[in-house]
Amino acid sequence: MNQSTIGRRYASALFQLLDESGIEPARNSLGSLTKGLEDTPALKHVLASPVFTYEEKQAVLEEICQRTQAPPIMRDFLNQLLKNNRAVLLPDISQAFSNLADERKGIQQVHVISAKALDTTEQTQVTQELTSSLGHAVDVVYEVQPALISGLKIHIGSQVFDNTVLGRLTSMQDQLTKG
Repeated sequence: MNQSTIGRRYASALFQLLDESGIEPARNSLGSLTKGLEDTPALKHVLASPVFTYEEKQAVLEEICQRTQAPPIMRDFLNQLLKNNRAVLLPDISQAFSNLADERKGIQQVHVISAKALDTTEQTQVTQELTSSLGHAVDVVYEVQPALISGLKIHIGSQVFDNTVLGRLTSMQDQLTKG
């Protein structure tokens, strides 16, 4: 079983333990923890290293929970992660939990990457077309990657729709080197 599968199971368990009022605070707390792990290698080291005791790791997570105003059940959940040596799964758990929260609201996360920044009118048009095509509300995050040269790359869940020049060139290169 891979890490993201395990992360989804933990996220689902936490989601089921929370009432409606605790979902957004838990999402925010998990997001803050994940950002902290990405931005602070020392935090990641403390949680992953066997050099630090369970109590030391617990104290670090307790402090983070207080600062992020996490619901009390989150503290118990994080302690359980520590006991099972699964704290390194926090980014996967956070992403899966966020997906569950969006699903509950009827919203789907979509990531749109373009070679140049889209103006407000273009972003509105893309958002409307995605909403129409998918048949439900979407929360679109826009990103710019000049290396794409031109076109759009759209991530919807685990699916990727790549209509970029770089994507086409890569595809042609793959076809030429196979044959």
